[in-house]
Amino acid sequence: MKQSIWNHLSVNLLYTLLIVFYFSFTVSCQSSESTTISDSTTVTEVEPPILPAAYQTESYLPLLQESRVGMVVNHTSLIDTTHLVDSLLSLGVNITQIFAPEHGFRGEAANGEHVQDATDVRTGLPIVSLYGKNRKPTVEQLQGIDVVVFDIQDVGARFYTYISTMHYVMETCAELGKRMVILDRPNPNGYYIGGPVREPAQKSFLGMHPIPIVHGLTVGELAQMINGEGWLSDSLQCDTEVIPVKNYTHANRYPLPVRPSPNLPNDQSINLYPSLCLFEATSFSLGRGTEFPFQVLGNPNQAIQQGVLAKNPTFDSVQFTPQDIPGVAFNTKHEDELCYGVDLREIPHLEKFTLQLLIDFYQQAKAHGMTDKEFFDRPDAFATLAGNKTLQKQIEGGQSLEEIKQSWEPELSEYKAMRKKYLLYEDFE
Repeated sequence: MKQSIWNHLSVNLLYTLLIVFYFSFTVSCQSSESTTISDSTTVTEVEPPILPAAYQTESYLPLLQESRVGMVVNHTSLIDTTHLVDSLLSLGVNITQIFAPEHGFRGEAANGEHVQDATDVRTGLPIVSLYGKNRKPTVEQLQGIDVVVFDIQDVGARFYTYISTMHYVMETCAELGKRMVILDRPNPNGYYIGGPVREPAQKSFLGMHPIPIVHGLTVGELAQMINGEGWLSDSLQCDTEVIPVKNYTHANRYPLPVRPSPNLPNDQSINLYPSLCLFEATSFSLGRGTEFPFQVLGNPNQAIQQGVLAKNPTFDSVQFTPQDIPGVAFNTKHEDELCYGVDLREIPHLEKFTLQLLIDFYQQAKAHGMTDKEFFDRPDAFATLAGNKTLQKQIEGGQSLEEIKQSWEPELSEYKAMRKKYLLYEDFE
């Protein structure tokens, strides 16, 4: 196997150079500056492209030599348009098992839908679900593996479950003394920090760590924080090696080349996701079961829609009827009901986490006869997403947006100081 891997390295280096050339023309988050030399001559300085760790096979292939490799991957684990598993198999890496997170290995399961163990029809490799009967890999599932590779695209929100899967894989690896290689990717919401820090009582798979809703970390940086802060069971340490992204800083805006999960179909939904996800635990639909999830908000009460639009005249109105969509949405809120709402598809890019929409919808719902229990129809789920039981009380008590944000400041300040210890990339400040 060692001979096979190294025989391919020269080919792989050429492939990487071709990818760099490709990215220099296609990644829109890169900018260029022109410097005038004379009246007739201009030299263009092109910034180097952002290169996710998976593309840098020369950096991590030596870590996989003569090893039985387990892969924690999904449909986002790509080198250009080729899946990482296919690339590594072609390079002679001995992959013995695939571990699949929420939404499955090929990203074809809806949110919350259990993922079953299976065999990948393309490679014949066994797929072990980490979103079915167990979410933490068992000792038996990792027994025949020497090193685990994690490569999944995150979106930078505490309740996005891929980081919880990473935590549990780190934990079992630590218990068994297995090595873990994390191939880092940019965070599309990594340019700011916002929202309340999760309180201990609200620890769950939707919030494994005491971090804000928008944490401002890549998965590699978070893995370092998990180890450094002793968050694994019994304060265990996972033998982890992070392969960093090249040419990335937290000031970058990074458009994702593929949807990270079925209900985040584009950059607008990814940008709005941290601020809209709290609506999951209310009586309002955020577009699951439509062609524009996380880009609309509404319910069957048209009067509430009109009240919100009157307060936000720059928003457009929209009507939509949620329906179950196989592999995308099931048990859809307000299924087959006509909903009246606001259209957020064209609003400007959010530069921070905001509660303003939640407050506006709550106030208009109350003004049109909805009770607190009817609005916050799943209070336990709301506390899980918010990370505390205080936020609902603050909104019901009529606190202003600034008053609520001010209540987060002590914990946010502590978090920001802690975060700096684990950064791999230049910060946004």
